[in-house]
Amino acid sequence: MEKTAVFQGYFRVDRYRLRHRLHDGGWSGELVREMFERGHAVAVLPYDPITDVVVLIEQFRLGALAGGLHPWQTEAVAGIIGPGEAVADVARREAAEEAGLDILDLVPALTFLNSSGAMSQTTATFIGRVDASGAGGVHGLDAEGEDILVKPMAFADAMDLLNAGGIPDAQTVICLQWLALNRERIRAAWSA
Repeated sequence: MEKTAVFQGYFRVDRYRLRHRLHDGGWSGELVREMFERGHAVAVLPYDPITDVVVLIEQFRLGALAGGLHPWQTEAVAGIIGPGEAVADVARREAAEEAGLDILDLVPALTFLNSSGAMSQTTATFIGRVDASGAGGVHGLDAEGEDILVKPMAFADAMDLLNAGGIPDAQTVICLQWLALNRERIRAAWSA
C-alpha cells in the first residue's frame, strides 16, 4: 500500500494505491482512492433524566449548504478529538464550550464510521446526564467561528422533529435513536 498526501489545508486528503484480498482468495487489481482525513470525533447528547429533556444545538454547517439543505442544523454537541485527548474529556469539554453545560455522568452509546468509503473518521457517541433547567443562550468559541444556539426540548418533541425529517445530521440521529432504545434504563439509573 502506498499513501500520499495530495491536499493539506483545514483538512487533509490522502491518496492510497493498494490491492486487497478477494473473497475467493485472490487479489484485487490496483485501487486508487482518495481518503478525507479530519481526525476522530465525539458526539454527546445532553439529557436531563428528571425532566426528560434533551439539549440540542443549532449552528451553521457548510456541508449542509453545499448539499442543498438548510445551513442551520439542529445537532448533538460534537467535536474533534485532539492528540492525546481522552474521548470522555472531549465530550465534557465540547458540552461546556458549545452548550454551557456540565456533564454529570456519561454513558457510551456506540462508535461508528462516518463514511467508510471516503473517510477514516469514527465518531464515539455518548449520552450525557445534565441539569437542563438553565440550558439556553448562544455559546461557542469565537476562535473557531462558532455561533451556537442552545435548544433544550422535551425528548418527545426531539423525536417528533427527528421523525419529521428535521434532523438530517447522522450523529444526532444515532444519539437520539440510541436514547430512544435505552431511555427507560438510563432514566432509572440516573434518577435513583
